[in-house]
Amino acid sequence: MAEEIAAASAAGWEQEKWISHYSSSHRILLVGEGDFSFSACLARAFGSAKKMVATSYDSEERVLEKHRSAKNHLYELRMLGCTVLHGINVKDMHECPLLNLVRFDRIVFNFPHAGHAPYLKESDDELIRRHRELLRDFFSSAKWLVNKGGEVHVTHRDDLPYARWRIISSARKRGLMIKEKALFEKKEYPGYHHKRGGDIKGNKTFPIGLCCTFKFAVEYEREEREEESSLSLGKAPNVDLVEVFGDLVI
Repeated sequence: MAEEIAAASAAGWEQEKWISHYSSSHRILLVGEGDFSFSACLARAFGSAKKMVATSYDSEERVLEKHRSAKNHLYELRMLGCTVLHGINVKDMHECPLLNLVRFDRIVFNFPHAGHAPYLKESDDELIRRHRELLRDFFSSAKWLVNKGGEVHVTHRDDLPYARWRIISSARKRGLMIKEKALFEKKEYPGYHHKRGGDIKGNKTFPIGLCCTFKFAVEYEREEREEESSLSLGKAPNVDLVEVFGDLVI
């Protein structure tokens, strides 16, 4: 396996490669990863992950406890040059000293979820409120990390009760405008396994149903907002990921 990964890495950046909405030329930030199978799928398709940063909310130890498949995916990502960060909360990721050094062409959050509770169903108002809060804070943070001309992607079910999360209006209130709503086809991502996450049956998959990838872009009075925030956040140039992160793997 190591030989195959090394060979793919050596040839990975000879030409631009695409998998669905994602290109090997994109700087890609993936957040809220479960077993890291989506990140690994992109890395395999590109033949390199040197322009990718893959993150999880949980610590690496907790990820490996929840998802037995994560060990191989993390190994593969690291062999292909991916920067892996654990303990990243999507609500304040723009405050991470490392992430704030880079502006990304794509920020990807697949199947966001605020966590399960044994006494709450997906249709319950309280759980829907938690989901809306999660997305609100994610969008508020993501807009500071996306490159000019870049996109923020949220893949999510688009039927009830999930449509009550109000993804498009939540993004709009945070300065992110919808560019496209594309039907999500899992078969386009070989090896990807969507996970429930959380602490209750976190390694289980779930029915996808009617599912879409929502693509958002920042409204561009953005330059003024960046100037106002540069003192507190630091204004990041479009530097190369390898230059910023080097061989860092956390």
